[in-house]
Amino acid sequence: MVYSVPLSFPTINQNHFRHGHPPHSTASMDDVSYKRADLESCPPGSNGRDVALFNLAVALCNRFMKGGKVGDLDEAITFLRDVLELRPSGHRRRSSLLLWLAHCLSNRYDSQGAVADLEEAITLGRAVLDLRPPGNPDRARSLNSLACYLRRRFQKHAQMYDLEEAIELNRAALELRPSGCRHRSSSLHDLALCFLDRYNSKEAVADLEEAVTFGRAALKLRLPGHPHRALSLSNLAYCLRTRFQKHARMCDLEEAIELYRAALELRPSGHRDRSSSLHDLAFCLSNRYNRQGAVADLEEAITLGRAAVDLRLPRHPGRALSLYNLACNLRRRFKKHARIYDLKEAIKLHRVALELRPPGHRDRSSSLRELAFCISDRYNSQGAVADLEDAVALGHAALELCPPGHPDHCSLVNHLTLYIRKGLRNRTIMHDLENPIGLRRAALELLPSGHPDRSSLLHSLVLYLLDRYDNLGIVGDLEEAITFGRAALALNPPSHPSRASSLHGLAQCLAKHFRHQPIAADLDEAIALEQEALQLLTPADPGYHVSRRCFTTYLQMKLNPRVAVASPSTPGVTHFDVDQVIRGLALEILKTMPTRLLHTLTGVLCNRDLQISHFMGSKQYSQLVSSCRTCTPDQRTKLIHTSISGYFQFVTFSHRWGVDEPLLRDVEGQSVYETKDGLRKLQAFCLRAYEQNYLWAWSDTCCIDKDSSAELQEAIGSMFAWYRRSALTIVHLADTPDTGSFGTSEWFRRGWTLQELLAPRTILFYTQNWSLYGDPTSTNHKSDANVMEELEKATGIESRFLTNFSPGMDDARSRLQWASSRCTTRPEDIAYSLFGIFDLHLPVLYGESAEKALGRLLAEIISQSGDISVLDWVGTASPYHSCFPAHISSYQTLPLSPSQPHTEELSLTINHQSASPTVPRKLYRSLTKSPLPQFINRRLTLPSVTHRVTAIQLQREDPLTPSYTYKIRASGLRLLEITLPDKLEDAAMKQGALQLVRPWHTKLLNPLAELDATTERELLSALGRPFNALLLARLPHNEYKRIASSTLIVAEPVDSGSVLQSKVKILNIA
Repeated sequence: MVYSVPLSFPTINQNHFRHGHPPHSTASMDDVSYKRADLESCPPGSNGRDVALFNLAVALCNRFMKGGKVGDLDEAITFLRDVLELRPSGHRRRSSLLLWLAHCLSNRYDSQGAVADLEEAITLGRAVLDLRPPGNPDRARSLNSLACYLRRRFQKHAQMYDLEEAIELNRAALELRPSGCRHRSSSLHDLALCFLDRYNSKEAVADLEEAVTFGRAALKLRLPGHPHRALSLSNLAYCLRTRFQKHARMCDLEEAIELYRAALELRPSGHRDRSSSLHDLAFCLSNRYNRQGAVADLEEAITLGRAAVDLRLPRHPGRALSLYNLACNLRRRFKKHARIYDLKEAIKLHRVALELRPPGHRDRSSSLRELAFCISDRYNSQGAVADLEDAVALGHAALELCPPGHPDHCSLVNHLTLYIRKGLRNRTIMHDLENPIGLRRAALELLPSGHPDRSSLLHSLVLYLLDRYDNLGIVGDLEEAITFGRAALALNPPSHPSRASSLHGLAQCLAKHFRHQPIAADLDEAIALEQEALQLLTPADPGYHVSRRCFTTYLQMKLNPRVAVASPSTPGVTHFDVDQVIRGLALEILKTMPTRLLHTLTGVLCNRDLQISHFMGSKQYSQLVSSCRTCTPDQRTKLIHTSISGYFQFVTFSHRWGVDEPLLRDVEGQSVYETKDGLRKLQAFCLRAYEQNYLWAWSDTCCIDKDSSAELQEAIGSMFAWYRRSALTIVHLADTPDTGSFGTSEWFRRGWTLQELLAPRTILFYTQNWSLYGDPTSTNHKSDANVMEELEKATGIESRFLTNFSPGMDDARSRLQWASSRCTTRPEDIAYSLFGIFDLHLPVLYGESAEKALGRLLAEIISQSGDISVLDWVGTASPYHSCFPAHISSYQTLPLSPSQPHTEELSLTINHQSASPTVPRKLYRSLTKSPLPQFINRRLTLPSVTHRVTAIQLQREDPLTPSYTYKIRASGLRLLEITLPDKLEDAAMKQGALQLVRPWHTKLLNPLAELDATTERELLSALGRPFNALLLARLPHNEYKRIASSTLIVAEPVDSGSVLQSKVKILNIA
């Protein structure tokens, strides 16, 4: 990508003009007004009018540089032209005036892009230089200014003579600014930029080295405190970044990152160039991630990229580039962690960037290409045919913008034909193979011998020709594939990373050719090629098992002629195709499982590739391949899925963390069965899992990279699903002796263990010494009546939830109560541990307060479900929102359960008969049509039946507890007492300041039922019962705040008349 680099301008009359970077100016509205008054006192023809015009123009220029209003610049140019008429040729100040006018025109060009302004600035700059011959003290300034204008014209029209002249002028200015001159750093800086431009145009490394040298010299003169140090830091960083892209020396990239960080510190929040520093630093960090793979670099690049996008609002010239780079980094993170929401956001950002790069924009092809990549990735992940078709269409559009000869043409051909091949192999897009083969042939002709992409293009042509041979049986395609395969192999020497795949591809061609025409030399060569490929690969390499099985097949063909004569058109799939299908399905199945698993047989921690390698080398795999040969396609898919799912059954571990638990770094690359302090519990867990006939196990201690915030976020979001997906969960109760009861174990009081109890369908508890709890023959304690009875008692959770729990937001209040007596080491974890129980996916933000974490959880529950039961709590209010508690323990108090009909209810249907029949109908309609509760922008919109507090009196107080009991009378309610932890303020004691409200949700009634005698009775019965009320205090702007209470506020309607007079209001609560 080409980045614009800030330019600096020479000083004029002690004001430093810089392109896009105005100086700190003292000009103000008062200054301009003062200069206007001076001008009015100098009418046309009077002495000093030229000075007054000039001073007003200077004030307007300074105000433009500070505020950016082009109107000020237009007016300044007009006044300077007027002064020019008053200072004819020969006037001693004419050169300064011309230079001021040139700078104003240059700045207007920068702002509006009118080439005529730039041309006039250059003409005026030359005139100034003529008026300042060698020896003039201001000649260096004039040389520097003209050079800047010429460099701008080079950037517009790419005429090298402009850049060459700019370099010569800057060199001349530098000679006139010896060491010690205060403007020397400006000349050094501008020379660095010119050489960098010439390098970008001609790619002469000497120019790049000059740019770095001059950039360092400029920075050395611009010490800390210099007003333009940040600019020099950024420009030197850009030069080093460019040199890194040329030579791939990490030292250049590391230094560029440090320089960008230093520049960012000098550009605090509000600085107009801060977005550039954020953007450039993000770009360098993503480059370092590409080279070194440190996830922290990618995470920081994404954070900085988001900050840059936030600062580059719509119409900012760099917004499209920031959107593009952020999208690319999100795709990189998707490739690392396979989180689909990263990919979806990347696609959204690329589409926005594409809109900002309309037809004709120089970077439109890049946006089309990257968007195609992302949509192709989504097809690979989700299999939607529409995505593959979109990727093909975008690839074609990008290719049209990159004709033969364009540096991206061959790469685009490669990717476009890859998309088409995916459609052909999956029978989703039935394109003619002529198109991708023809595109690649054309691209191949454009690549000269020795081009680095030539071997990959030859290899892809081999694959396409093999596809067409398999589809149409054209032997010429097979023979041509062999020719191209030999050419690709010749370009990949033994040390080349792609040699093994080239060997394997050519071996496939020869084996197919042998099947068509049994020539022993072809088969012998295929065997030799696969042997060499296997020598280049290790068992951990993805292609190792493919080559090993192909090698075995070719040997069988040699030893058993009946195998060799099998026709390519025989129904079913070849051994290689089965391998690919199995591998693909295995990857899909493993996506629903933890990324790392412990292999219980060896005790080695395995990533996805190692997991698949174990399977490919297993007896189950051999049996599967054998069975697949005789299956129909439908039977084959089901068989593969069943076999893989059975092989990868895994056991999860639940326990109370102790001191020095083994982490990822403690077990990577070795067996956990090796004697080592701190591994005994993990060893015992793996051994018990293996004893239960499971090959795979997962522990939250060592199977997560806790140094990666992204991986930790993914693990927390997936943990409930992993425990639910597991074949067995083993619980170790380290504080329960073999003969004791587990009810007092600390395990039942930890936050994370709640979901570890609810999620698994099969669970086994082990005691302190790893003996099976209770019945030693038990295979699932959730099927053991005695254990279930103890579990109910220990947790307070009914057995129906323990054995058949469904995550979600049904009965949210009960789920919060289950967690209310539990705690976590990190306070915010108490909320995070509930995400899976409520089936919510929220960001994990370690470092936030526990109140905020719990508040975000409760807000999401209300926003998604409208469940108002979460408002039933007692205790201290959260600083996050007054309707939420500060602590989960506030849910320990049981909410008011539905009571039997109150005696008053029996008279409701009688007493209301005197009322108009429209009254209950109107009330029923307002209740059933009320909106759902919503939580948006930290405001709770809550439909409520309201009761205005008409009288309140303090009954007793205990400041030591503290506790304050009030007697309250509210309209339509019986007299009641409430106890508060804080004393009410005097303003709240005034009449009308408080409300008692009944939160309302339409599900409390049947919204679809018509009002008849039955539903009327149900309505009056529901509203006539006691209810949990909220006490609200009125705030300005028609908002309310909840006042927390020490006990539940149980309110009761006075009579049927008060029920019928109930009013539903929509309250906004802060």
